[in-house]
Amino acid sequence: MLAKGNRVTRGADYRAVVRRGVKCSSPHLVAYARRAADSSTVRFGFIVGKSVGIANRRNLVRRRLKALSLQLLPTLGPGTDVVIRALPGAADVSWTTLQEELFRAVGKVGTR
Repeated sequence: MLAKGNRVTRGADYRAVVRRGVKCSSPHLVAYARRAADSSTVRFGFIVGKSVGIANRRNLVRRRLKALSLQLLPTLGPGTDVVIRALPGAADVSWTTLQEELFRAVGKVGTR
């Protein structure tokens, strides 16, 4: 599980990353990343809306994304905020597909 210090928790932070961050899309995910000048930790935020499915499907996707983001923590530079938006159909893909898409998308936005 992600520690509280590694999570984007405020709405203003989500908006800043989505509006001013770099964006990369994949078939089931959209990743946004932004360097935060006031932070020295990597933080992740997740947006899993009702278009993904009913509550238990949304929670499944969110738990998968959180578990995969733990693997990405050491690969990103300090002060990076990443927001991942799950698109409809994200609940229907396999773990490996979700992992490949997430790693590719975060790899692209995290290096810009």
